[in-house]
Amino acid sequence: MTKYYDIDDIITEEEIVSVIFQKAASGVGIDPSSENDYIETGSKVELPFWLAHELQLRQVVSINIPSCFDQKTRLEIQADCASVDLRSRCPFFYEFGCKIAPVVGDRTIGFLLLSAFKNRYKELLTKAHTAAFSAATKIWSILTNEEINLYEAAQSSMASFKKWRIGGPRFQKAPVLGRKRNQLNNYSLNLSGVFDKKELLGFYEYLISPLSLRGVTSINSAYYFNYS
Repeated sequence: MTKYYDIDDIITEEEIVSVIFQKAASGVGIDPSSENDYIETGSKVELPFWLAHELQLRQVVSINIPSCFDQKTRLEIQADCASVDLRSRCPFFYEFGCKIAPVVGDRTIGFLLLSAFKNRYKELLTKAHTAAFSAATKIWSILTNEEINLYEAAQSSMASFKKWRIGGPRFQKAPVLGRKRNQLNNYSLNLSGVFDKKELLGFYEYLISPLSLRGVTSINSAYYFNYS
């Protein structure tokens, strides 16, 4: 169920759902319309999702499909998905849908979530890259929390791209290049003709090392310099 340290997950499971009691219960005090703490079989009560789910696991209640996934919402999404105010229906529309679908046993909720996300995602990125900052508040008013996170990520990505295009480092020298140059400079060649044997062999092996990377592995420096 709830991820212990995830505040968004905790808030998601606080969504109110409608349940029908399959068994009578007394001393619960969860129905404000009841004068006594007794709930009869068949009573319809609204509970937070986390509690309703626990009671359903004990076969005490059955959970109805929430109104945010009813037929009216589905028709609106089919007609004009990008302009539907999903935030007013459920701030965590997608997350809550993933939790409620297996509980109520309605597989069509999964198709609804996928269709809504696919159609709104393209429009979301377009507005994030083109809309002025003043228009962001109006756009956010109909977006779910998941969509707002995507919107902010898209804006941040575009801002970084514009900053890079205007100026800033485009190319960086690979550290390995500096190491090779330093290694080459460490070899001190004496123009007077006095060379150290080990130094010369090491320098030659350094020069031909790229050949071994290209598959040339039969070069022997001792053979070329005829050192015994």
